[in-house]
Amino acid sequence: MPAPISIIIPTLDAADGLGPCLSSLLPGVEAGLVRELIISDGGSEDETSRIADAAGAEFIQGAPGRAKQLIRGAGAARGDWLLFLHADTVLSPNWSERVRHHLESQPGRAATFTLAYRSDARMAKTVAARANRRARWFGLPYGDQGLLISRQLYDKIGGYEDIPLMEDVRIVQAIGKRRLALLSAEARTSAAKYERDGWRKRSWRNAWLITRYLAGASPHRLARHYT
Repeated sequence: MPAPISIIIPTLDAADGLGPCLSSLLPGVEAGLVRELIISDGGSEDETSRIADAAGAEFIQGAPGRAKQLIRGAGAARGDWLLFLHADTVLSPNWSERVRHHLESQPGRAATFTLAYRSDARMAKTVAARANRRARWFGLPYGDQGLLISRQLYDKIGGYEDIPLMEDVRIVQAIGKRRLALLSAEARTSAAKYERDGWRKRSWRNAWLITRYLAGASPHRLARHYT
């Protein structure tokens, strides 16, 4: 019987973070959970393709845009379960145990990981804790937290929408809070944007964007002001 999970990672000049991300997936490979690894690239000009090839990943290229790349990756996947990850995310070593338990005990639900930032900044834990509360209470995790979803549920809700921003929010809204679990394994993601912009400034900016989106603002309009 084939392994159940297709892992899909969208990339664009992601060489700096992709290696650690792929290395963190090894426990799932060793546990027999990973059927294939798909790198859905948007036209990288760095070493992304070489790193993907060295890892034995299927490398597919097309037009840039995270939603477009996620959709292409899902279209190429053959697993009964899809695991979408960002290229700068490193999963904690216990992720395969938590995922296996989820697949066996809650096959009708999707799941995301507990967020953590790879930073020693004092605000890192505060911001992560706030995001995890949002995921737990409202069913609105960040895309940085990954998304594990069965192919059956993914197809049922129509998958990702081809929009320039908030594709991660749109899909978890379609899934619904009752069908979304928060796993105790961590998605340890890059804090580069927070360190660049400042933790408080970036946090408030993200909160303002999601508030505007939930209030009805168009993702196309919001994307023009997002960096």
